[in-house]
Amino acid sequence: MKTGWYLPLLLLGLCLTRISVRAEDTPEKVAAIAAGKWLSQVDAGNYAGSWREASTYFQGAVAEKAWIESLNGVRKPLGKLLSRKLRNARHAKSLPGAPDGDYVVMQFDTRFANKEVAVETVTFMQEKNATWKAAGYYIK
Repeated sequence: MKTGWYLPLLLLGLCLTRISVRAEDTPEKVAAIAAGKWLSQVDAGNYAGSWREASTYFQGAVAEKAWIESLNGVRKPLGKLLSRKLRNARHAKSLPGAPDGDYVVMQFDTRFANKEVAVETVTFMQEKNATWKAAGYYIK
């Protein structure tokens, strides 16, 4: 068996694997993973924790007490999360009323115990330290 072609083929395969892994790490994918973790705090009723884990921009726009009161009035009555599925995610460099940066706006089709059909819109932004953090949350 000739092995002269094997090493270049192996290296090509490794390079293609590395490229495909990098292609999967899109802003939309990374932000969706971060959003899932953040939303789990909201689902558990840990509203203060979700505020603390939100972006600096979010914390500057909404006081912790106001955030907790808002979710107690809007999210808590919906009850237990039954299902959540990502409908779409859109990467943007600019959003109305927000400074330019890296954002991902996601919409989730969500079912709660007390609301069969809901759409959650979650906006995440990339912080200076490259982490993705919540910048907005809306339930319709």
